[in-house]
Amino acid sequence: MKVVIAPDSFKESLSAERVARALADGWRSVMPEAELVELPLADGGEGTTQALVAATGGEMVRCRATGPLGAPVEAVWGRIDATRAVIECAAASGLDLVPRDARDPWRATTRGTGELILAALDSGARHIIVGLGGSATNDGGAGMLQALGVSLLDARGAAIGPGAAGLAQLAHIDISTMDPRLAEARFEVACDVDNPLTGAEGASAIFGPQKGADEVLVARMDAALSNYAELIQRCLGLSVASIPGAGAAGGLGAAFLAFLDAELKPGIEIILDAVEFDWHLQGADLLITGEGRIDGQTARGKTPVGVARRAMRCRVPCVALGGSVPTELAVLDRLAQEGIRAVFPILPGVSTLEEALADAERNLELSGRNLAAYWCCSQP
Repeated sequence: MKVVIAPDSFKESLSAERVARALADGWRSVMPEAELVELPLADGGEGTTQALVAATGGEMVRCRATGPLGAPVEAVWGRIDATRAVIECAAASGLDLVPRDARDPWRATTRGTGELILAALDSGARHIIVGLGGSATNDGGAGMLQALGVSLLDARGAAIGPGAAGLAQLAHIDISTMDPRLAEARFEVACDVDNPLTGAEGASAIFGPQKGADEVLVARMDAALSNYAELIQRCLGLSVASIPGAGAAGGLGAAFLAFLDAELKPGIEIILDAVEFDWHLQGADLLITGEGRIDGQTARGKTPVGVARRAMRCRVPCVALGGSVPTELAVLDRLAQEGIRAVFPILPGVSTLEEALADAERNLELSGRNLAAYWCCSQP
């Protein structure tokens, strides 16, 4: 009996690694002889670095980097192997690094993300996976580019300042000073939004308010990103303003597209390829996945559906577990069409949210035990 356990994290409660371990412990209590493959996963957002490092036997690397508002922060990136690395932009440029009353997307910078890329390059990495999402910034990746050596200059020939405020002054782009190692590097960017760089559906309008921007500031930031897009067109001959995903992470997607020749792909697909998920599925009798909340959004490509689609192609049955699960038959039917044959809640009874979060590990272990027991009952 081979079971692949491939969950996402249960946010605010357990990492994907701890979720997988708890389910495996529960299953082994009934079927100690089973072959259990623990593959903690993420879909490109929070937890991507930890999940990839855990699944590949890599290591977390700590370093100092420039935070969103310029002060140094302690950040981490992941070394998968000698030539591969994984970085989350939120590690150095994330909204969680800025107190709510100090959020300022007009000034916030992605310089720290560029510094993490430099650290990965220094280590020998030439294939870098980047998770977009959770940024505090709206600078179009300008700070990252400056850290990587790109010259972003104002009309006087001086380097522009940080944030969208700097982009508003941008008059010339010079890539001749960019770190030459970047020409040898391949960037895969996990991007699960399709917003363009500018306009009503762009980075400023859609994501600016959650980063602290009012209507007036949203308009100023959109104008700054429009100026940026025009300069990219004029200096590099590339049109990025309307490309789906260019507006991800405050326009960081546009920088990866225009300057680093990156591939913007669904996050879960990048992660599954990186951990050789299809190889692990070979010979499996069952796939168990899950996340903290399973709902209609899950079917739009989040981790449980991403793994279920792969399992369906390999004819491996898949079940999902969640702290919160849908009760609408239409949602359950849609998940079934994507390969999730059954969805189970892990809560054994009525509880408060605080109790559910605190007891998640024990509840997952019990759920793993019950799944194994049910499997045994279903076999002839």
